[in-house]
Amino acid sequence: MLVEIQVLPNPTGTDDAPYHYVDAAIARIAGSGVRYEVAALGTTLEGTPDELWPLLRAAHEATLTAGAAQVVTVIKLAASAQDDAALTIERLTAAHRSEQ
Repeated sequence: MLVEIQVLPNPTGTDDAPYHYVDAAIARIAGSGVRYEVAALGTTLEGTPDELWPLLRAAHEATLTAGAAQVVTVIKLAASAQDDAALTIERLTAAHRSEQ
């Protein structure tokens, strides 16, 4: 399964750390052991439903635990009835990556 999550905490952070609450969600994802990629407007994760569903909740809640007054989280899911293993970050993006 592939998932993209975008947390939209209010406020986004503190004066000293403008994205502090977003960073808290990313830190929770990073500590999970699942494959993930942070992009400008969201984070993509790949794994099994049993790994990802609880992690989505944990990332959402991490913003509140870090001190955000409120948060809206947008989640997009991709799954396959035939071959979920074919849904990977690499397979879906390799042809479109720019060399930096």
